[in-house]
Amino acid sequence: MSPPRDSRVHLTDTSLAETQCPEGRKDVLLFDDVEPGFGVRVTSSGKRVLIFQYRFGELVRRHRIGVWGQGGLTAFKGRKEAERLRGLVRNGGDPVAQIRDAKEQAAAAERKRRAVSVADAFTVAKLIDGWETKGVAHRRASYVSDATGRLRNYFVDWKDRPAGSITKLEVIQALDRIETERGTTSARRGLAYARAAYGWAEKRGMVEANPFAGITAPGKENPRDRVLSPAEIGAIWTATSKLDPAPAAFVRVLMLSLQRLEEVAGMTWAELSEDCSSWTIPGERTKNGRAHIIHLTPLARESLAVLPNMAGNPFVFASRRKGHIGGFSATKRKLVEAMGPIGETDWRFHDFRRAGVTALSTMGIPPHVADKLLNHVTGTIRGVAAVYNRAEFLAEREAALNAWSAYVLKCAGQKVGSNVVELRSGAGH
Repeated sequence: MSPPRDSRVHLTDTSLAETQCPEGRKDVLLFDDVEPGFGVRVTSSGKRVLIFQYRFGELVRRHRIGVWGQGGLTAFKGRKEAERLRGLVRNGGDPVAQIRDAKEQAAAAERKRRAVSVADAFTVAKLIDGWETKGVAHRRASYVSDATGRLRNYFVDWKDRPAGSITKLEVIQALDRIETERGTTSARRGLAYARAAYGWAEKRGMVEANPFAGITAPGKENPRDRVLSPAEIGAIWTATSKLDPAPAAFVRVLMLSLQRLEEVAGMTWAELSEDCSSWTIPGERTKNGRAHIIHLTPLARESLAVLPNMAGNPFVFASRRKGHIGGFSATKRKLVEAMGPIGETDWRFHDFRRAGVTALSTMGIPPHVADKLLNHVTGTIRGVAAVYNRAEFLAEREAALNAWSAYVLKCAGQKVGSNVVELRSGAGH
């Protein structure tokens, strides 16, 4: 049956089955002769779409009820739905707008649910992992290790918590706990590293806010001013003879070079000159990002002479695996035991640098030479003078380290050339 254009018929399952779209047209619209607004759109492909059409103000709205025959939709069910919708219109409702709003609300709720799911999956542990691999990948390995190690250790109870769920109150309580258990410096470090990690995540849209932002650092961090006495310097040097060759040589070179622990530990054979008279630390391994040349005194070279160049391991102070030595706390404990009562004082490996500079200053070594020895970015030469004064003072630095080397031996009551025998005789103790 080909109905006239936009005609009215009594819509039943029988009439719908018989109704065809006129040839040459894409579709035809028919309305029920009983239920106002109830109609069908018959397409050239044979699809019959039941609709409800109504007027809302000056607008004519058309709501799609469904495809006849699909999902059990019959003419009777379609008419009942049209009746229900007409009742809404009589009461001032707008079915099309209401359905559209309901769909938008459902879509928004689904988006929110997914966002919450993603946020819940982004835990504190994943935030730290991301910051480590992308946020601070360009920083020194020692900085990355210290920062991420502290975060994972200090905030271990939060590792499985959604990163965005941490509150400022929880942060303050955690910092108070860290300060009580580990000290003010640890609490300040934890705050600084966590603030940086969360700041990175916030800029990338991974968290909405940084709970560490705006929090005052606890206490006051007092810079360490410990200077080793001549007796302590001598006792530490002498005690290295009780260590195995690698850690013994490491401690001695650490003391003689006045460089940072992680820089000495990471020394590679490729960084040494052919005759081992100098050591160049590449910029990617230094704190200030600048390459640094260190003169190795004869005493330092003698300490290195006992170490084998292990195939497949680039490190001078090689571990039994492929990396460099570690376990510095254990090494210090052995030194303390070998030093006797004098070793029980509060000293650290980093104190070597301060002790060396202090001793050199008493010998008349200028402060700017000491600054260069330590590879400090700023020192006694600052401002415009620092920009124009690019002198490295290599000769002066060599003389200073030679003087420091002699001073260390004097503190230990030894003569130059005796250390190699002591290292070898002490190996394995």
